Amino acid sequence: MKPRISVLTLAVSNLEKSLSFYRDGLGFPTQGIIGREFEHGAVAFFDLQSGLKLAIWTQDDLVHDTGLPKQPICSTASSIGHNVLRREDVDDIMRKARLAGAQVIKAPQDTFYGGYAGYFTDPDGHLWEIVWNPQMLPSD
Repeated sequence: MKPRISVLTLAVSNLEKSLSFYRDGLGFPTQGIIGREFEHGAVAFFDLQSGLKLAIWTQDDLVHDTGLPKQPICSTASSIGHNVLRREDVDDIMRKARLAGAQVIKAPQDTFYGGYAGYFTDPDGHLWEIVWNPQMLPSD
């Protein structure tokens, strides 16, 4: 298996609410919800970088597709990291996320490695870290 990921799918409780959070609140580009004509098929994709996509799909549909039992979403099971180019971008994105309905888990602060970072959760509890790391700056 080549170490290549093309889609990250987040299970959500309300597809419309999550679409609004990511599209309208955070400004992620999307064509909106597609696949409504299929039972358990409604999904929204957001374009990230280099062909990577973020998908949101209702948790009930993911449970149906996988056959796994439904479990509560656990915010500490994983986090999604978003590296930014400038330190002040962390504050800007955290503010934007809060206004969109995110819960700020950890306000931005200096890190032990010389960076600056904060955490928020989306409406379903998925954990995001917004980070400025001078050793790992994005290329854009």
